[in-house]
Amino acid sequence: MTTMNRREMLLAVSAMAAISAISAEAQTKSTAETALSHSTVYPFDKLPIKHSANGGASRAVLRGVLPTGESIEMHETTLPPGQMPHPPHRHLHSELMMVRTGTLEINNDGKLESMGPGGVFLAASNVMHGIKCVGDTPANYFVIAIGVESPSQTSAK
Repeated sequence: MTTMNRREMLLAVSAMAAISAISAEAQTKSTAETALSHSTVYPFDKLPIKHSANGGASRAVLRGVLPTGESIEMHETTLPPGQMPHPPHRHLHSELMMVRTGTLEINNDGKLESMGPGGVFLAASNVMHGIKCVGDTPANYFVIAIGVESPSQTSAK
């Protein structure tokens, strides 16, 4: 039987800690994200509503991982006139925003553009973006986020 010196023991303990952390992260991610492997209908009137401090509301539609490996999240938001859901920001994942009703002002990396019903905006990965309801009526829009997000990748300005 061979004995380990202190350096070998510290190396072994460090390696076991790293393996344990990686395993725990993989297990947390796999249990936190639902596999979206079956076709499903999400009736709008059955979606849970979360009210916002700005007078708006949102409905979570789905969150999970597609069989092809992409993480995806979708939600619907109603935004009162003059309101923003949050300040302009950037993140690792990409987003598609589709307007159902109302008028949104899109901040696309500092360039302001207006978007009405049927309009679609792609917020590319790591590009600063934001939205504001600029019409006289509430805006209703859907967001589809594609890709994974790391908390250290998100920054607001």
